[in-house]
Amino acid sequence: MIRILLAEDQAMVRQGLKMMIESDDELRVTSEAANGKEAVELNERHLFDLVILDIQMPVMNGLEAGRLIRKRWPERKVLILTTFNDDEYALEALKGGASGYLLKDAEPDALIRSIRSCLSGGLSLQDDVAAKVIPRLLHGNEEAEKTVDSSITPRELDILKLVGEGRSNREISEELGLSVGTVKNHMSQMMEKLDLRDRTQMAIYAIRHNVV
Repeated sequence: MIRILLAEDQAMVRQGLKMMIESDDELRVTSEAANGKEAVELNERHLFDLVILDIQMPVMNGLEAGRLIRKRWPERKVLILTTFNDDEYALEALKGGASGYLLKDAEPDALIRSIRSCLSGGLSLQDDVAAKVIPRLLHGNEEAEKTVDSSITPRELDILKLVGEGRSNREISEELGLSVGTVKNHMSQMMEKLDLRDRTQMAIYAIRHNVV
């Protein structure tokens, strides 16, 4: 069973989302929150595989809650599910460590796919959000160093490119003929070399340094 925390301030919307999520037999919404502060507090008491957060919630918004959760419990994945098709919000979510940004008008199948992608280590962006965010990542920092750090090996560069494309560890292992464990080891080494916190920052690095 995959344990999910669902944070959404509107009870009717929350119940509808719960039904959609649990249409997949392996997914269970084991806790619910009405604001970001509740979501953070629930993480202190329970274990979750994934936290799904709305952005606009009272007391503490989803972006702040997601950033805190990823900082305190880096092994937990965060998916932002919102009505805001806004590249600023999406960029802030990614910089805060979110593994996905999906709009509430997405089809139920797209929600399940995004959950699966986040859980498997991928980066999930809705197409129309990605269309606005990717150019910002490419051109948002004109002074950024455009060449990859010289300490990165050719094999690590292959993995970095696939991370930038949003591939999961399993997909990368199959593409390169490596074990999942080997892929994880290479990624850990790259994060240490590049002083990156997580794979989301790694994906942003790959895009900004023209690896993708």
